[in-house]
Amino acid sequence: MLDNKEYLTPRQIVAELDKYIIGQQDAKRNVAIALRNRWRRMNVKSDMQREIVPNNILMIGATGVGKTEIARRLAKVANAPFVKVEASKFTEVGYVGRDVESMIRDLVEQAVKLVKTEKKEEVKIKAEQIVEDIILDALIPPIKNKNHQTSSSPSLGYSTSSGSDMPESDIELNERTRERFRVKLKNGELEDRKIDIVVEGNNNPGVGVVGGAIDEVSMMNLQEMLSGMLPKRTKKRKVTIEEARKILFEEESAKLIDMDEVKDIAIQRAENTGIVFIDEIDKVASSSSRSGGGGADVSREGVQRDLLPIVEGSAVTTKHGIVNTDHILFVAAGAFHVAKPSDLIPELQGRFPIRVELSSLTKDDFVKILQEPKNALTKQYEALLAAEGVSLEYHPDAIETLAEIAYQINTEVENIGARRLHTVMSHLLNEFLFDVPDVISPNAKIVVTKELVEQKLSSLSKNKDLSHYIL
Repeated sequence: MLDNKEYLTPRQIVAELDKYIIGQQDAKRNVAIALRNRWRRMNVKSDMQREIVPNNILMIGATGVGKTEIARRLAKVANAPFVKVEASKFTEVGYVGRDVESMIRDLVEQAVKLVKTEKKEEVKIKAEQIVEDIILDALIPPIKNKNHQTSSSPSLGYSTSSGSDMPESDIELNERTRERFRVKLKNGELEDRKIDIVVEGNNNPGVGVVGGAIDEVSMMNLQEMLSGMLPKRTKKRKVTIEEARKILFEEESAKLIDMDEVKDIAIQRAENTGIVFIDEIDKVASSSSRSGGGGADVSREGVQRDLLPIVEGSAVTTKHGIVNTDHILFVAAGAFHVAKPSDLIPELQGRFPIRVELSSLTKDDFVKILQEPKNALTKQYEALLAAEGVSLEYHPDAIETLAEIAYQINTEVENIGARRLHTVMSHLLNEFLFDVPDVISPNAKIVVTKELVEQKLSSLSKNKDLSHYIL
């Protein structure tokens, strides 16, 4: 059963998405419901839990209106395994290219990374203690015991018969020195000192098979098996203590983590909370207006038929185990400029019962996109120039003019949605970015006014032929 505290309510999910995505409330509501239904299904106590399948979503809208961003942000909100794939990269079985099952293998890899990160956090304190001891041993090697010291004492220049208490005092001195250095390590006073550490080398044999007689999963399993059979290779490296901490922490935390448990949790996570975003689904739809239906259309329909069993529920073999796709949420998206959703094969259409049409962005939407999101473009450029010590400020009427020019070019040239703002902002500020710090020195202030925007961009928006090439 999933903890209610870990899962946001639909309204909270939409509120989180609102921080990054402007408009498209219908799409946000549908994905929020789909995400909350995950928690609801996992908390169903009867056998009905197995019968409840996710309502896969088909997003329809022009490029740059927020389809991919909604799915990506949704996965971050849910802390769920997420993978984005392009349908156009897949080919029908028998053709050269990626097979559709690879999207599930990628999803499991993402789930393993998520779980490993969580487990690493759990063993962090213990791993840091072990790393500290290893670094301390490299700095001040410990004296093990009296017998060990006595046997080595002639080389230190004193006899074992006289001064029988010397080894004991050496042990005590060694311990006190180690403790002093331990304090220095904790305080970060020795980070730049270099030490020798022993690290594990790459044990991957890098096996290849000529002729493609073996599938991807079998190849990965073969490589893993051979790397497990070969003896562990180690090498000595001279690094700073700061670097040693990072390298040794990765190694020691990996030793403390039970990978079998990680794989089991990751597969369960992928099966029950995984999200697969299939972009450009319209590119594998055969337009009904086309005649003949031969050539590339045959492969397009083949890709759809290969996608069908994955979406409706099947068992996929991965290097970590078998994954059932029955409860994975699939979100497909496409512009559908040429083809229509009805051009998809009927069986695949039926597997995406929730259809959401995303509206084109208006000038007012552009104004909000430039100001409101946490990662707004204006804020990104402010951060870039702040790294050089230069401050950037925008007048409100300059934002209005930027939005108007971007919307105008989208209307007259090609509608690429919010991505047009990237090209407009880049053309506006490129000269300043080039001049910093050579011409524009640190502590300077750049003010973007309406007049500046018009001066830099109005000629482009008026000249349609030029806009085709520049923007």
